[in-house]
Amino acid sequence: MIKRSALITGAASGIGKACAQRMAKEGYGVAVADVNMAATEALVQELTEEGLSAIAVRMDVSSEEEVEAGFDKMVETYGSCDLVMSNAGVQIVHPFDEYPFEDWKKMMAIHADGAFLVARAAFRRMKASGKGGRIVFTGSVQSFVGSKLKEPYNFAKHGVAGLAKAVAREGADYGIYTYTICPSFIKTPLVEKQIPEQARDLGITEEEVVKNIMLRDTVDGQFTTVEDVANTLVFLSKDQGALTGQSLRLTHGWAMM
Repeated sequence: MIKRSALITGAASGIGKACAQRMAKEGYGVAVADVNMAATEALVQELTEEGLSAIAVRMDVSSEEEVEAGFDKMVETYGSCDLVMSNAGVQIVHPFDEYPFEDWKKMMAIHADGAFLVARAAFRRMKASGKGGRIVFTGSVQSFVGSKLKEPYNFAKHGVAGLAKAVAREGADYGIYTYTICPSFIKTPLVEKQIPEQARDLGITEEEVVKNIMLRDTVDGQFTTVEDVANTLVFLSKDQGALTGQSLRLTHGWAMM
């Protein structure tokens, strides 16, 4: 019998997929939320075949209607809203003076509007239940540092960490705890796509992008992994508020307190 539920956005691939798989194995009923329904349904089938519980939810996080409908489906299926991970994201890189306003607005719609809409939907249902819950945002090392070609991403990820802090203040009275998981580069499809793009825009080789940009400031020259994030999510799912509002830096020493 499923006693806890989790909704994870951007769950069809990368970090979200690893976290959806892990929370299902932890006994959660998982709402796998993404715009890529083919990949979403494939993951749900995979989890179901393993004897785990998952449902597919189409969710464009920049759409208030789709976000609210997705949360309604989760609660109708599992009867609760216990853990939510606002993870959906994209990356678009350009030199700053050439950055198209349309691409800026797309980044804000997904990263900023999406984080707000998902967190608000979760907050509403957690508050109404009287049981509280956990809201986890996917931040980034770039919630703390600046990077070339990524001004909108830096802007949004700094904002996500601030949103978590503010929501922690309001959520405390209702047992709602918030966190931001901030990894350094992970070899997801999102990051793999950036390597040739940055090589092109910076006039360097792809190997130089990896060594001199992505891993340069880590202490050990290692990528963070999706498993690192999933393990952290499990840990936070059990926190009783001591870490609420905090940003956890999974950066191999890149960004230290």
